Amino acid sequence: MNKPSPQLRVTLLLPLLLGCAATLLAGVQALAHELRPAYLELRERSAGEFAVMWKTPMRGDLRLSLWPEFSGQVEPTTDITSVRSNDAAVQKWRIRTTEPLRGQSITIAGLRGTMTDALVRIEFADGASWVKRLTAMEPAAVIPARQGAWQLAVVYVRMGLEHILLGVDHLLFVLGLLLIVRQRSMLLKTITAFTIAHSITLAIATLGYASAPVAPLNAAIALSILFLGPEIVRVWRGETSFTIRHPWVVAFAFGLLHGFGFASGLSTTGMARAAIPQALLWFNVGVELGQLSFVAVILALIRSFAVLEVRWPVLVARSPGYAVGACGAFWSIQRTLMIFGR
Repeated sequence: MNKPSPQLRVTLLLPLLLGCAATLLAGVQALAHELRPAYLELRERSAGEFAVMWKTPMRGDLRLSLWPEFSGQVEPTTDITSVRSNDAAVQKWRIRTTEPLRGQSITIAGLRGTMTDALVRIEFADGASWVKRLTAMEPAAVIPARQGAWQLAVVYVRMGLEHILLGVDHLLFVLGLLLIVRQRSMLLKTITAFTIAHSITLAIATLGYASAPVAPLNAAIALSILFLGPEIVRVWRGETSFTIRHPWVVAFAFGLLHGFGFASGLSTTGMARAAIPQALLWFNVGVELGQLSFVAVILALIRSFAVLEVRWPVLVARSPGYAVGACGAFWSIQRTLMIFGR
């Protein structure tokens, strides 16, 4: 069997490489903006009477210009009270609907064209609930009569999936681990340790048992990426270290840190405590699916290079390692300065 020519090998790999580059660029662009969702919660206290809680992100002293609108007749029965909670504005009031809320459409005015999204949750007096994630591409939805369990699961799975795939810092940490670990059994052990660790702190933070200040947390996550840079160089040189011999220990330790970062996708919404366990379960499933997809793509690339016998120049072959170290260093400096308001 004839081996493919070098030109054919590059042609076969180009679509895959371009796709990965486009994904990385999209993630870097998204990372430049803090993805904090708005959150709308309505609880039916009596027939047609709802308590409303509307939470919107703030940038400094400015609140994002977002507002919920219903297609049917909705009348406020109380004044709106506003308080600031961390980096968000929380507004509460009560409304009365003159026609059933089910069947109406809800729109988040001002959401189109933004970099954020809005999670809407409605609890009805009969025990039913409806959850929907609205985005800049889909800022409106019709409130159905009922929402199936799987439809609810899909909402949170998509949130978790997008949260990690747009979290370039988390993915670079996983890439750093992949560059250090060479044995399949150790790779499985390392990824499992990272998964267990960030699942623990994701649950703890989302349930409200612990929290971490956002700015120091982001700086610490950047430092965890920077930490892997010298270890990757040691692997290139054929040297060893505790991290190289026991990468699962490092993955577990830093995974606890990254779990607090993952929790920002849910804990910042301010949803009712009773709704958190189910949301947490499916959100974590989405995070794991995203992480495993990323690992699968990287391993597929490595396998493709081996099968096609691609021989990259040393500088190109080591560029992923340079990216991990350089991004870790840049983010460490940038985020440390942000702690001190510079």
